[in-house]
Amino acid sequence: MTTELFKNPICLEHIVPVGHPERPDRLRALEQLFEHENFQTLVTCEAKAASPDAVLLAHPEHHLKKVQNAVPETGIIKIDGETTMSPFSYEAALTAIGGAMKAVDDVFEQKTDNAFVATRPPGHHAERDTAMGFCLFNQVAIAARHAQQKHGAERVAIVDFDVHHGNGTQDIFYDDASVIYCSTHQMPLFPGTGAKGETGKGNITNAPLSANDGSDHFREAFKTRILPALEEAGADLILISAGFDAHHRDPLAQINLVADDFDWATAKIMDIAEKTANNRLVSVLEGGYDLLGLAESAGAHIYRLMRG
Repeated sequence: MTTELFKNPICLEHIVPVGHPERPDRLRALEQLFEHENFQTLVTCEAKAASPDAVLLAHPEHHLKKVQNAVPETGIIKIDGETTMSPFSYEAALTAIGGAMKAVDDVFEQKTDNAFVATRPPGHHAERDTAMGFCLFNQVAIAARHAQQKHGAERVAIVDFDVHHGNGTQDIFYDDASVIYCSTHQMPLFPGTGAKGETGKGNITNAPLSANDGSDHFREAFKTRILPALEEAGADLILISAGFDAHHRDPLAQINLVADDFDWATAKIMDIAEKTANNRLVSVLEGGYDLLGLAESAGAHIYRLMRG
């Protein structure tokens, strides 16, 4: 398999308060990972900032303006209790969007089989008109719309194994059966959404897990809920909201997965991408806040993308 890696140092310039879990060191931990010999065949690509108009694929103009107007000249400002902006946060967010969109272009244009977008801030908590949960814009949602509008994708599937439910992605596509959203996550936990009964137009599949469920429950949820929904969708493209905070070392949750669980889940998703989407798969970094746990889990995920 050919795997592209999208990154840009501007994403290190999204500065957060001391002690904030979504910190630049997350990307530095991945940079150290990529130096390992297992990743020498990754095709490294520069993520470039999207046009602000790209935001409008998934968000209304007033949300774009609200974020633009919030950018501080110096220092750090709070959007809410845990979401902050610094002078380069807006540019970093546009770069995260641009990386995801270019990755979609490349899989449709057969320049690569799949791609991993190593950018920040994350995006899956950003609702249609609300920045929250460390997220300003929802780059996975924007990438899905881009695939539909530019490449004619009839159905796009999003798989989200971040330990926190992707309330933003669900909000944006709740009434749109052309985009399938499937999520495993701990519940109860921030943001408080993601119950099994939240099904949208039949396009939403939530598989909530309880604290300390561990690998067996995670894999069972995948086998009985996520994978059947994904296979039935027959999507032209699969996007992954790749959060690694379900790892047992992560400080923000207690699902207690190990790196092999992410390898396993990735392989299962790839099997379906091969069947329905001509291998078209794009994975975008979301959470993961213990640096060693992030490196182990992301390493297993990306190495599986490379090996098939």
